[in-house]
Amino acid sequence: MPAKLSVNLNAVAMLRNRRDLPWPSVTGLGRIALAAGASGLTVHPRPDQRHIRFSDLQPIRDLIDDEFPEAEFNMEGYPNESFLELVERHEPEQVTLVPDDPAQATSDHGWDFRKNHNLLGNVVARLKKKGFRVSVFSDGDPDPEALRIARETGADRIELYTGPYGGCYDDPEKAERIAVELGRTAEIALELGLGVNAGHDLTVANLPLLVAHIPALAEVSIGHGLTADALEYGMAETVRRFRRACGEAV
Repeated sequence: MPAKLSVNLNAVAMLRNRRDLPWPSVTGLGRIALAAGASGLTVHPRPDQRHIRFSDLQPIRDLIDDEFPEAEFNMEGYPNESFLELVERHEPEQVTLVPDDPAQATSDHGWDFRKNHNLLGNVVARLKKKGFRVSVFSDGDPDPEALRIARETGADRIELYTGPYGGCYDDPEKAERIAVELGRTAEIALELGLGVNAGHDLTVANLPLLVAHIPALAEVSIGHGLTADALEYGMAETVRRFRRACGEAV
């Protein structure tokens, strides 16, 4: 099965927020993405609301429920109490836990699973009790002990942080080395019973190599590169291009 595509709407929201006007519409472009075959929508509501605002969450939930009931809502964020309350209020199908400091521009590393075992275990238990699938952000290096601890937290999946892979867009040899490493990490996770997602700086150009090394990849969450391409190709055609890059026959 090809990896499913979840469209991250943060960059759309950030563009809207530059003028504090209702366009571009977060839900409007989310609707176009889903109609073009995206499997879901992702948001990362940070405390300062610099892109996705808390007021965006219910309209996105309603869009999926009312028009695309087979699609999924994925909310990602650092698991403090305010984020967990947002999750419980808006009931996404998937929650992705990231170790972000609120001041970070974007996610740039995975969890230290050894250090955060208890924190994640408690949070995952709370979320699983509500019926949410839980994914935890993971660095791409093949560390069996760290991944075993990730599994012990009760998480359903890891999301591989692919920033270093995306960052070597002009160095194909390095990209190949990192893709191999990501593939090994995915194999370890899968053997432990964890599903594998991936996200960060993924593009139409670099997705096929990643998919080749992780054939069981469940989902990719893509925002910046997809939104940049949408300025050139339009949202609907961009979603189709990314679906093809994931291996779908579109």
